[in-house]
Amino acid sequence: MTAQSVVEVTAADLPLTCPTPSVSLWNNHPRVALAVEKTGEVRCPYCGTLYKFVGELPKGHH
Repeated sequence: MTAQSVVEVTAADLPLTCPTPSVSLWNNHPRVALAVEKTGEVRCPYCGTLYKFVGELPKGHH
């Protein structure tokens, strides 16, 4: 992931963390939980990556 990139995420990616599980942590910032389902998009406070939710939110009690 590069700084200031945009990543589309779906319900399958929830709960969302940055860096995502597919990225090695040894060369990135600490993992942080991001609540993309509240507003539809969220920016990582460490690297600036913008995550945009696409598709339908999962049904639940949250």
